[in-house]
Amino acid sequence: MVKPKRKNIREERFLKQLGIHLRKIRESKGMTQQELADRIDVEVMQVSRVERGTVNTSICMIKEIADNLNIQLSELFSLFEAN
Repeated sequence: MVKPKRKNIREERFLKQLGIHLRKIRESKGMTQQELADRIDVEVMQVSRVERGTVNTSICMIKEIADNLNIQLSELFSLFEAN
């Protein structure tokens, strides 16, 4: 029996912080999760998972999110510069 891979604590913390930051930016733009999902052509649950930090999504999807929020990709990661 193969044990499922568990995320380490640092990865979980990173994904949750990124998701919280993403949600704040999206909300500041007056956009719903559904609107963002429609723009990037994914299910709304995928956006929800990213914002809750429960999925480790691709950098390509993060770039698509940034583009559709009209922000630089670096703005999504700016919160981690001091760490």
